[in-house]
Amino acid sequence: MENKKISFSHRSVLLDECIENLNINPSGIYVDATVGGGGHSLEIVKRLGEKGRLIAIDRDSDALEAAKSRLSGFSDRITFVKSNFSMVAEICEDLGIEKIDGILMDLGVSSYQLDNPDRGFSHNSDARLDMRMDRQSGLDAYKVVNTYSQEELKRIIYEYGEERFAPYIAAAIVRRRQRKPVETTAELVDVIKASLPPSAKNGKHHPAKKTFQAIRIEVNGELDAIEPAIRSAVKLLKDKGRVAVITFHSLEDRIVKQSFVKLAEGCTCPKTLPVCICGKVPQIKIVTRKPILPSDTEIVGNPRSRSAKLRIAEKII
Repeated sequence: MENKKISFSHRSVLLDECIENLNINPSGIYVDATVGGGGHSLEIVKRLGEKGRLIAIDRDSDALEAAKSRLSGFSDRITFVKSNFSMVAEICEDLGIEKIDGILMDLGVSSYQLDNPDRGFSHNSDARLDMRMDRQSGLDAYKVVNTYSQEELKRIIYEYGEERFAPYIAAAIVRRRQRKPVETTAELVDVIKASLPPSAKNGKHHPAKKTFQAIRIEVNGELDAIEPAIRSAVKLLKDKGRVAVITFHSLEDRIVKQSFVKLAEGCTCPKTLPVCICGKVPQIKIVTRKPILPSDTEIVGNPRSRSAKLRIAEKII
């Protein structure tokens, strides 16, 4: 099949808010752990001087190629790495970097990934079930849909999609695949729709949206990587260095919020003890007690930014 070149399109969400809160030092070392199309990275690297450095990470080869093209004018200050954002500590160690001044994690799926039918992410187009951010990964949506048990499917659709009709959807998928594998996104949408009561098909969102989200999260292990990545990032930060994390649904945001709270926690000894014996001290201060949300203007210009939330924390030890 001919390999068609598709432009990588992704509008950077909360761009100004991210750059402002990273407090960029022109001589600093920064990490964009999910570079995507390079929009955030471009604004970071513009503010770096000759001694500054940016590490741009993504597990999507298409994203890296697009970012390299977009950031070609600053290539002397950027190192590109194909990897998962959860590997940030290992990546920095391999590059001989002991400390960084700031790190950004944008946990959203890019517009390119959603809109490119070949990637199999979207319920709005017909394609082979895939949903892999890293196309070299062994697990794809086809395997999840056609090999997971009914109980496993119910669990991920309920937990990751927050879909109350998960038992019906999981049962319908298993019934359908007993006759013939579910091979495409359109086939999966049809199975989902057929399993739902009429009231669930006429809501504000597409009836397959939550199930597709759940399967995508499972395929890419998205939630499992968040807390370890934040902990690794905080360890790497210099004093007063900042970590900025953008999330797009409540499951991600909850993990980020809880991770920040744990890292900001001090002594956990009972108050009855005269002295601290746990030795626990806060590693960060939380800059954003409530998340930063996109402005009305941004939402009008980019409706996909509507659910975005930005949380910031600063290293204090």
